[in-house]
Amino acid sequence: MAKTRTQWICQNCGRTTPREMGRCPGCGEWNTMVEVVEQPSAPAAGLSSFPGSEPRRLKEIEVEGLERLPLPLEEFSRVLGGGVVPGSLILVGGDPGIGKSTLLLQAAALMAESTGRPVLYVSGEESARQIKMRAGRLAIRTDDLFVVTETNLETILRHAGQVRPVAMIVDSVQTVYSEDLTSAAGSISQVRQAASRMQWWAKAEGVSVFLVGHVTKAGAIAGPKVLEHIVDTVLYLEGDLFHTYRLLRSVKNRFGATSEVGVFEMREQGMVEVPNPSEVFLAERMVNAPGSAIAVTMEGTRSLLVEIQALASHSSFGHPRRTANGVDFNRLLLITAVLTRRVGLRLYDQDVFANVIGGLQVGEPAADLAVAVAIASSVRDRPVAADLAVIGEVGLSGEVRAVGQTAARLKEAARLGFRRCLLPRSVRRGQEPLPEGIEPIEVRSVVEAVEKALV
Repeated sequence: MAKTRTQWICQNCGRTTPREMGRCPGCGEWNTMVEVVEQPSAPAAGLSSFPGSEPRRLKEIEVEGLERLPLPLEEFSRVLGGGVVPGSLILVGGDPGIGKSTLLLQAAALMAESTGRPVLYVSGEESARQIKMRAGRLAIRTDDLFVVTETNLETILRHAGQVRPVAMIVDSVQTVYSEDLTSAAGSISQVRQAASRMQWWAKAEGVSVFLVGHVTKAGAIAGPKVLEHIVDTVLYLEGDLFHTYRLLRSVKNRFGATSEVGVFEMREQGMVEVPNPSEVFLAERMVNAPGSAIAVTMEGTRSLLVEIQALASHSSFGHPRRTANGVDFNRLLLITAVLTRRVGLRLYDQDVFANVIGGLQVGEPAADLAVAVAIASSVRDRPVAADLAVIGEVGLSGEVRAVGQTAARLKEAARLGFRRCLLPRSVRRGQEPLPEGIEPIEVRSVVEAVEKALV
């Protein structure tokens, strides 16, 4: 007879201890240790080994029939690497109300229509009538989309075996529980068990499984970190609830490039693709307004042009404020220090605000020079040239350093009508030919960049 074992598991990091503790020794959080009584059971028939576990020569393994499934949502397909790989396990996370269920319901309907095969949507949080209401709002009328409300893991897999879908969506993995464990749904052990069983079933049946994951207050996916290790792809749906634009970002992808991004707009009819986000982000730009500069950033393999605005205002207090929205706060402090020491701008009595239009988060250093030019434009009350884009990283010595994929950035800027671009002088034209239609203005320092950028 199997022996019952009692453990204490941290619900924040998954650390396991044999006795009760008020503070987790792993992550240091208080009151996160929960008692879990586990009674190991005999493995179910057919689940004791992974399918195709016999060793074979690499050249003997056939990959025919494993082509990616078409996904008419081009922005979603881009993030996945060009389509859905059969047998893959995909984890989608995001804040509550950001649009995860809406996006996946749309994707499920489109996959059912494009493949002509059934797709199963499993909901553990909403009733079938609620999903029907959302489907009516999204104008979904496909006959191959099946919906079931269930949280029992064994029952879900039994339903999937009956429907034999080409893809399955589980919304969400924190609501699924297994009868083999006595802990409550959403606990560390239950989430780990559900993800492991889903992984085995997806690989064995060749069915793509999408798991919706809750996020913590810090923005990370709730549950053990092993959950992100088990799955093949981890996607985050990001965006400001007060803006209509949503970014689907890939942070892990075994079948494509990481850090890829897809842009959607939340409307009444659901998630609408934004095929050219640069034009959208620059649509309401005020030309020749001081404190505005255009940065060319890279999101995965896509070039994006974003407007960075800065405002410098006289401070009545001894310690002026530095406020960053959309850019890293520490990078803003670095740039203001360089402008004060190397360029000679008087910022010690100025409140400095930096903002990225559209609610985007720009994290790469290639936007440093655009932030510096925007701040200098606001301080001197001189606008940046309307047809000028800015690329470059700023160093502590006031130098402008080169960034990667310069040709792709310039090509996107030229396509949107920009005729000139500030570039680091260290860009090697011999190794990376620059596109025609845009004039490169090479600069070596921030001082030189500010003088050439301002009108």
